[in-house]
Amino acid sequence: MNLFDILFYNIFSRYKPKYKQRANSIAIVYVTFLQVALLLLLGVFFAGFFKQMHMVTMSSAKAWTLFVLVSVFLYFKNWMQYTGKKRMTIHAKMNKKKVEHYNIWLLWFLPVAVLGLAYVLYQAV
Repeated sequence: MNLFDILFYNIFSRYKPKYKQRANSIAIVYVTFLQVALLLLLGVFFAGFFKQMHMVTMSSAKAWTLFVLVSVFLYFKNWMQYTGKKRMTIHAKMNKKKVEHYNIWLLWFLPVAVLGLAYVLYQAV
């Protein structure tokens, strides 16, 4: 299990008692949002790095198009991954061991902080 599986389970288990039917969708959106934010941070970093190295790799429009396509792919990948057997496997593994539940506000602040870091890095370049 990777970090995203653990974060998915934390969000899912937090929202399951309150939103029975929508807990899985909320957890999928959260994991996708976090992965997209990390992808944006990585893209901004490499764009700044390539600009400093005076390398021309692709235009800005093509980079944003690629970002949108990869973001949609990440959503569908997470949707396929966390709606079937994988979610049941994660639930079974997490029930066997003592799981540390993270603060929900800290979990929701994590993607926002990554987006803020990407914005600061974008402004610096």
